[in-house]
Parts: sequence; C-alpha cells; structure tokens
Amino acid sequence: MASEIGAQRLHELLTTQREEFVATWVRTVGATLHGRLSDAELARELGELYDAMTNAIAGGGLAGRSSAFGEVRSLLVELSRTRARQGFTPTETAVSVFALKQVLEPSLTTDKTGSDAYLALARLLDDLGLFTVEEHARTREEIISSQAEQLLELSTPVVKLWEGVVGVPLVGTLDSARTQVVMEKLLQALVDSNSTQAIIDITGVPTVDTQVAQHLLKTVVAARMMGATCTISGVRPQIAQTLVALGVEFGDIPTKATLADALRFALADAERQRALAAGGAL
Repeated sequence: MASEIGAQRLHELLTTQREEFVATWVRTVGATLHGRLSDAELARELGELYDAMTNAIAGGGLAGRSSAFGEVRSLLVELSRTRARQGFTPTETAVSVFALKQVLEPSLTTDKTGSDAYLALARLLDDLGLFTVEEHARTREEIISSQAEQLLELSTPVVKLWEGVVGVPLVGTLDSARTQVVMEKLLQALVDSNSTQAIIDITGVPTVDTQVAQHLLKTVVAARMMGATCTISGVRPQIAQTLVALGVEFGDIPTKATLADALRFALADAERQRALAAGGAL
C-alpha cells in the first residue's frame, strides 16, 4: 500500500512539474556531454523518455521489469544504440538515466513517503541505467563486428590481371575466417570473369606455417573444382625454407617466386590449354 501511495505521489509530481524537471534534466545531462549533442536533440530524447516513464509509473508502479515499462525500454534501446554510433561511452550513456535521480531528489526527499518513493525510483533508474550499458555494449560489438567484416573484404581484393587470369594479392595474416572470404571472392570472380587461371600472391604474408599452408591448399582445391588452374606466387626464400622445415608440400600446385613469374606461367598454361582444346576439337 505504501509503495502504491509513493508511486501515486511520484506520478503526480512528474506530471505537474514536467516542464521544470525535463528542462533541468536536459541541462544536467548536457553538461556531462560537453556540447556534443544539441539541447534540442537532448530535449526530444529525454522528453520522450520522461513521458514514457511517467505513463509506465501510472500503469505499473515502480516495478521496472513489468510490461508497463516496455516503451521505456524500447526508447532506451534506441538511445543506447544512437549514442554508441555517435561515439559516446557507456558511462556517458548511463548518466543520461542516472541524472534524473539528481533532478528529482530535492522535490521528493522532504518527508517519509517521498523518501520511500525516491528510493524506489532510484532502484528503478539504476536498473534502467544498467540496461542502457548492456545495450550500448551490444551495439558496440555489432559495430566492431561489422567493421571487421568490411576490413576483411577490403583486405582480400580479387583483381583481373589479364584476360582469363584473376589474382588475389594477400597482405597480413591468413586465418580461417579470411580464407573463407578469399575462397568465396575468388570463386565468384572466376565465374564472373569466365577465367581459367587464378594467382594467389602471398608476397605480403609475413609468415607461412602449417595452418596457413592448409588454408592455401583449400582455396586451390576449391578453384580447381571450378575448372581453374591456381598458382601461388610470392614464395620467398625464407618462406620456402620454413615450408621445407615443416614438411609442408604443395604437391602439383605450381609455385613461383614473383607475381610476374606466376602471370607468365598462367598465360602460357592458358595458351597450352586452348591449343589442346583446339586440337581435341579437330
């Protein structure tokens, strides 16, 4: 009963002094963001959140996990995701919620009923503030994952070197995820360009161990299944010695020291295949 009275009093206070509280809330939050958001934008965000919270308290009291707070949480998800994309920290995002306690404290802590209502509200705002931190972290993870995928795409270009010849210049470490991207892009390029020769250049790969060699072999096998001959170029002396020491063998896969050597080999092999095809047709 006491909690209901406190929630009712809080609702009345939030309703009757809305303009004053929202304006103070906007000023308080704005001071922590150092002008990185306009007052108009803050007023819109916090005004919507304030109204949703007022309605939720009227419908569900101060139980933040109740269905009455569904709209509040939806607005907090939107706010958290927006702030994460704008580069704000989780703390700066959560402060937007926590600051409402500072705004309401002087008006609520004047008597026992008001103090009880304030304590319940503080627990509610703590819960909602932590909710924004979780959503902010989830959004940042999504952004980082998306950026990593974009960088992966940019770091594995497939270029047309000659008519019927495509190349993949690799730079950096080759792992399972990147191998999958290389394989998909290479196979698609073979189809799109109707190429029969592919060159994987590892000049920019700092080290080649057993795992990297296995990744390269998988890509070569996939290209062969598409009917293309795959050549590996950029096999430097240090890499050759490492592969020999590890006992890694590329079998009948052609390897060349430079991209130029690989291109010459690919063109000669393509010409040989055309000659064989023409002879067979006769």
